[in-house]
Amino acid sequence: MSNQNTSQQGIRNSQMFLNEVYFWTATVVQWKRLFAQDKYKQVIIDSLKHLVEKQKIVVYGFVIMPNHVHILWEMKELNGKEKPHSSFLKFTAHEFLKDLKANHPAVLAIFEVNKKERDHQFWQRDPLAIEMYDRFIFQQKLAYLHMNPLHERWNLADRPENYYWSSARFYETGIDDFGFLTHYLDRF
Repeated sequence: MSNQNTSQQGIRNSQMFLNEVYFWTATVVQWKRLFAQDKYKQVIIDSLKHLVEKQKIVVYGFVIMPNHVHILWEMKELNGKEKPHSSFLKFTAHEFLKDLKANHPAVLAIFEVNKKERDHQFWQRDPLAIEMYDRFIFQQKLAYLHMNPLHERWNLADRPENYYWSSARFYETGIDDFGFLTHYLDRF
């Protein structure tokens, strides 16, 4: 089942189905640059690695930017009663909260919300999910996420493979520094 039409009309749709590959973008609330510190990028890496090890997801590509992440992934099975992307968002938010409470309480204050179900919010609601229904579209999105750190707005690296927090080096050299990546040719 595809959500291509809703995504192309500009309506964000985070709905993902098992055993389909998606280009997924999750953004920090108010575009705050929470991931400027590597320890928060590492939380994302640890969560992805854990979900891969539990065989809940397959990760084909990713990039962690200062205030958002792009992931090309496939949900393989539920993680308890929830889809793995929900587990990812919950776990990472919990870890951000724990670290900010202990080490950066002033920064934590910018993530305060007045909601019945929570006091803090790190991720914007309704992350973008676009189904990758063929190899050509997948390759476009993979190139896009690998080029993201080179954009003049960010200027994080001079070449895609030189930006550590991405799968670009894996696709350039075959070396998986993170231990959880699967080459897209194994799927498409």
